[in-house]
Amino acid sequence: MAYTTINNPSAHFHTQLYAGTGSLNSVTNDANSGNFKPDWIQIKNRDAGWSAIVTDSNRGVNRSLFTPATDAQITDNARGYVSAFNTDGFTVGAGSGGSDNVNTNGQNYVAWQWKANGGTTASNYDGSITSTVQANTTAGFSMVTWTGTGSNGTVGHGLNAAPDFIIFKNYTANQNWVTYHSVLGNGGGMYLNLTNSFNTASSWYQDQSPTSDYFYVGTNTKTNGGTMIAYCFTDIKGYSKFGKYSGNGDVDGPFVYTGFKPAWLMVKRSDTSGDWLIWDTKRSTYNISNKVLKADSSGAENSGYWDIDFLSNGFKVRKADGELNGTTLTFMAFAENPLVATNDVIALAK
Repeated sequence: MAYTTINNPSAHFHTQLYAGTGSLNSVTNDANSGNFKPDWIQIKNRDAGWSAIVTDSNRGVNRSLFTPATDAQITDNARGYVSAFNTDGFTVGAGSGGSDNVNTNGQNYVAWQWKANGGTTASNYDGSITSTVQANTTAGFSMVTWTGTGSNGTVGHGLNAAPDFIIFKNYTANQNWVTYHSVLGNGGGMYLNLTNSFNTASSWYQDQSPTSDYFYVGTNTKTNGGTMIAYCFTDIKGYSKFGKYSGNGDVDGPFVYTGFKPAWLMVKRSDTSGDWLIWDTKRSTYNISNKVLKADSSGAENSGYWDIDFLSNGFKVRKADGELNGTTLTFMAFAENPLVATNDVIALAK
């Protein structure tokens, strides 16, 4: 099967840089005007120590979660908010409570955006617990909401393929952000908002791996209590990759194959504590790429501590630091120019 590049490489994922204005601010996605309406947005202040804001079209506008904060969803606008998902971007408002995570005048922001199904959801009955799902099966991404029962159950995800990576949040309670990664197995996971290593927790997933129809949830309120949301991803060849690698502790670090040039990359060490390190090609436009933000920290952008090269088919580690070049590290990557299968019809290939 032959492969070519998709006509619109940002059709499913996009990174946008913008400056805050301190008033209602409509942000247009460059090179995607009229074509990229996001469904899941993470916004981070690059200049100052504010938590990243997380908004999605399942829960709707003016409903904000924060990382690394564990807070329940807020709707009071005090910290700034996303007020609209636009056909070519999104609109942010200024905070009313003396703090602003998304729109402080003169400060710089990055918005990481994923497309699901344009805000259209459907009830899913594949699991024992009915869920509300918005799925983009082409890109291997779905957003799932359900009411947790506190008992063992299964929840349909709508991907038609087993998820490789899932982020869970109880958004009606102050709870940690829980992650599942297929390369680490179903016996536990890591907290997206903390530096902790892999945590054994059978009460999260019942020690069961997701299927093509549903994922398992246990008795723990972090994954099955209150009102839950899960962001689910499955590997799509040439577009996304969720894997692991072993470091060598040397400045001439390992090369990690993804099958595409990453546009966005997150790395987390799993065998011991370590930050969730995030790079993208909009903030670092050439190698060495060293502008890093952290999912587990509200801190401003760092430069010069965690160096990598973005290459045509993967990434190369350029630092000996253990958080990037230790024993066992997991990663999550999305393509800059996704490769797609060509067989008369262009489509992303699984």
